[in-house]
Amino acid sequence: MGFLYRKLVRKLLFGFNPELVHDAVIQGARAAQAVPLVNSVVGLLARARELPVTVAGMRLRNPIGLAAGFDKNCEAARFLAGLGFGFLELGTVTLRPQPGNPKPRLFRLSEHSAIINRMGFNNAGAWQAARSLERLLPIPVPVGISIGKNADCSIEDAPKNYLETLKIMYPYGDYFAVNVSSPNTLQLRSLHSGEKLRRLLEPMLDFASGQKRARPFFVKIAPDLQQPELEAATELAAELGFGLIATNTTVSRDAVPKRWHVYEGGLSGKPLRQLSSEVLGKTAALARGRVPIMGSGGVFDGATALEKLKLGADLVQVYSGLVYEGPFIVKEILEYLHREGWRPGAR
Repeated sequence: MGFLYRKLVRKLLFGFNPELVHDAVIQGARAAQAVPLVNSVVGLLARARELPVTVAGMRLRNPIGLAAGFDKNCEAARFLAGLGFGFLELGTVTLRPQPGNPKPRLFRLSEHSAIINRMGFNNAGAWQAARSLERLLPIPVPVGISIGKNADCSIEDAPKNYLETLKIMYPYGDYFAVNVSSPNTLQLRSLHSGEKLRRLLEPMLDFASGQKRARPFFVKIAPDLQQPELEAATELAAELGFGLIATNTTVSRDAVPKRWHVYEGGLSGKPLRQLSSEVLGKTAALARGRVPIMGSGGVFDGATALEKLKLGADLVQVYSGLVYEGPFIVKEILEYLHREGWRPGAR
């Protein structure tokens, strides 16, 4: 089935504007998930081998998840869960609705199996995302919610902005991903620095600890961090008890031809794999098993997923791989992991 997608469906979809296609896919998924028969057929076709894992107190049917950015408004989680994912990360959600950056802002580098995006956290806001998820519950796999800063919110006011978003979304998430690493919101990446990150995280962790059930948190880091910044983020994660996602998209263009260097935004896909894996390996070495880690960046098949797991990831996320390889990518990855004899905790 994956072969048919790559040879026929992908060729058709890639003939259209990438953002238009993405929006159409989400709308189609929204419609499909409302029809039980469609959900059943999709689930049957994409049924994946179970390789159960427990990470950060969450029991997952397998270690492969969807990265944030695909379902920004938390609209299609029931359909996406049917594609075999062990977990979903939805969003990024901001407190207030915002349109994002001017179009065009999404570009395919088809010959390199890559994407450049400068979307800018375009989303319908936390209240709308919460209403969407409320209508979809229960969802058969754990759901993470990525939260970010409104573009018009200053860095000084960011802790309050994130906290208010968390309060709205908290009843609907099994974990929360704090996005401080998107390159498409001005100054956002400055929140990586030690004291700014502490000031951002502590109110959210305090809020969660006062709830009936404390949910786990992960911070998504940039692949462009310098070693001292990476060390500080990892030590803070160990101190405060949150996990790390390595990594977001990169602003580097070293891995793509020069003609793409003038395109602003975050680069993802196969050209990100080596850089993200290097940062993942460094993060795992610094963490020394003290914090849970998700690996993301350039995962297109079982071999690249296994690479992340061997480097120290407890879980693996895909995004561009879903776009290029199609809806059966999770099934294919899990079959590969099974053939290779992977088991939780193996390196």
